[in-house]
Amino acid sequence: MSQPSRTRPDGSATALNEAYDTALLDLDGVVYAGGEAITYAVDSLITARDGGMRLAYVTNNALRTPDAVAAHLTELGVPAEPAEVITSAQAVARLIAEQVPAGARVLVIGGEGLRVALRERGLEPVESADDDPAAVVQGYGGPDLAWGRFAEAGYAIARGVPWFASNTDLTIPSGRGIAPGNGAAVEVVRIATGAEPQVAGKPLPPMHRETVLRTGAKRPIVVGDRLDTDIEGAFNGGVDSLLVLTGVTDGARLLAAEPRHRPTYVDADLRGLLTGQPEVVVRDGEFGCGGWTASVRGDALALDGDGSAMDGLRALCAAAWTHAGDGACALDAGKVLAKLGL
Repeated sequence: MSQPSRTRPDGSATALNEAYDTALLDLDGVVYAGGEAITYAVDSLITARDGGMRLAYVTNNALRTPDAVAAHLTELGVPAEPAEVITSAQAVARLIAEQVPAGARVLVIGGEGLRVALRERGLEPVESADDDPAAVVQGYGGPDLAWGRFAEAGYAIARGVPWFASNTDLTIPSGRGIAPGNGAAVEVVRIATGAEPQVAGKPLPPMHRETVLRTGAKRPIVVGDRLDTDIEGAFNGGVDSLLVLTGVTDGARLLAAEPRHRPTYVDADLRGLLTGQPEVVVRDGEFGCGGWTASVRGDALALDGDGSAMDGLRALCAAAWTHAGDGACALDAGKVLAKLGL
């Protein structure tokens, strides 16, 4: 059943950490960037947890194990246990286990995170297409993954072995910039075989299912920085979302978002978890939030008033999304975003 198109961010009179029982947090661009904690992230998460909110760290990266991710978060000062980390490796391992015999062999094209997740499901990781695998699974294996691993996947898939992928993110952030992600590696195997994998990671339902099963969340909120994984994943799962502007999404991308990429709430950083969210009001075809009023004039967005940049952005989202309806807004937003410093 399709969801109605969102035309503006929601308001919340209650702080989000009180309105929702569990925060499903993306990591890179939300909690840390380049290995370092993002400003306000640590204190915000500690305060949210101390107030009774459960925290779950949800990542499409299948390379690292939950133990390794939790250890990294703990080093940064973020409260985390391995059981609170959910990876696409875990999601794809469950997907495989539901379709192959118990104890089956699985050809792994990826890193240790995949092997640990498969063993957790009672499956046996193997390294060669000649090991009689019942499935092939592909996940991010780091920059040193040998080219020959793709050949092994191709050999097995050509023999009719079903193919699974942890996720298909084309890029992954690194300390030196943007690097090819697992999706780029999946494309190599797709080109060689003509096959299509079953995919588990965000924004697809298996990842959301894995997260809910492991956390027991009753009223979760997805917190992310990416429209095409975090926010779309929340949309597909039918749950609310908070977009933070500490990662890849900027104001222009947000205003142009199609319906499945429109978050429930928008805030600058993780401090937004600890507050209510201002309501966007509609008056005579214009949209107000805080001291700002947004509207459409000709082929451009207009913004009048004064106040916080986030309130201005929320008002602009309402004007842009309402104008676009079920499509993506193509109105010029350069001047109004510059006015907000975004």
